[in-house]
Amino acid sequence: MNPLLDRLQPYPFQRLKGLLADARPDAALRHVDLSIGEPKHPTPALIMDALSANFGGLAQYPATLGSASLRETIADWLAQRYCIPRPNPDTEVLPVLGSREALFSFVQAVIDPRGSEAPVVISPNPFYQIYEGAALLAGAEPYYLNCTADKRFQPDWASVPETIWQRTQIVFVCSPGNPTGAVMSLADWRELFALSDRYGFVIASDECYSEIWFDTPPLGGLQAAQQLGRSYERLVVFSSLSKRSNAPGLRSGFVAGDAAVLKGFLLYRTYHGSAMSAMVQAASVAAWRDEAHVATNRAEYKAKFDAVIPLLAGPLQAQWPDAAFYLWAKVPERFGNDDAAFARAVFEHCHVTVLPGSYLARDAHGTNPGAGRIRIALVAPLADCIEGARRLAEFAAQT
Repeated sequence: MNPLLDRLQPYPFQRLKGLLADARPDAALRHVDLSIGEPKHPTPALIMDALSANFGGLAQYPATLGSASLRETIADWLAQRYCIPRPNPDTEVLPVLGSREALFSFVQAVIDPRGSEAPVVISPNPFYQIYEGAALLAGAEPYYLNCTADKRFQPDWASVPETIWQRTQIVFVCSPGNPTGAVMSLADWRELFALSDRYGFVIASDECYSEIWFDTPPLGGLQAAQQLGRSYERLVVFSSLSKRSNAPGLRSGFVAGDAAVLKGFLLYRTYHGSAMSAMVQAASVAAWRDEAHVATNRAEYKAKFDAVIPLLAGPLQAQWPDAAFYLWAKVPERFGNDDAAFARAVFEHCHVTVLPGSYLARDAHGTNPGAGRIRIALVAPLADCIEGARRLAEFAAQT
């Protein structure tokens, strides 16, 4: 077996399962799960209708490049959503089987392991664990940048040593962020683009939460490049229908950006075996062409935040994120920084499951930026979110 597999760490939910394995929750309380960021709103009928109308596509080998119709639809959506010139659907857009698969395989295609020192992949910390696993299995060295409240939950690029920049081949950003919900500003993008110009690394921008916002649509990477008068050189963005359209099982997304980078990625994918079936492509076209269900989805999430934040703002210092469907809350002082102990306690006493923040981060530069925090995913029905928040608030307020 590949010895690099031994460097992979358990997934956060595997660790959570172990943490709660022998816990005994109050059986009188109905379980409320606020731990996993899996959308629970109904998948729009238009997606299911398109799937059922295109079963004939199962008799075809799909092309890795995807259909012209899907690529054109995605290009149209990007142009409308971000107010940018329409990307070239033949060279600047590539359908993928969800952002998770694409984020992982992208690193395998981009990293050049040749050289006397290991290449570096920079990641925010806390982060989506695929970034780390992809880097490790590509033979690269992950470098974590702590994203803390005093830095607006954004990476401090100035803290990266010159020796690290010289070895960096990919920088991951996630905006809106998981788990913080923080969104990169134009100034943030300007700084990152300047560093990419100087050191030549590729920016991989994970934007899968871009359509869950409250007041202002989050700025995207392609949009930032256009506003700064740049091309898409060394920039690739990732998005999917999982959160936008409540269709995580569809496994449908796209990458867009630098045509030269996507050309190499497409070559890799022809060997990787990751072509999207024709019926999923047809359903994806229907989803990207419709905004009504997305607006409804946003309104449902906003209603949850409206109801939950007043309950948790005091006892857990929960604040509105810029976007996405998470609360990045602080555990009560009596638990110190032991977020795992708090998560176990609320499971036992409240029968509510939340995710310890330290499970989403790594010890880096003398600290774990997730310690003392929990991630609360507001994906359950409104009534469950309110009930779970009420129990959390009551427990947190105890002395």
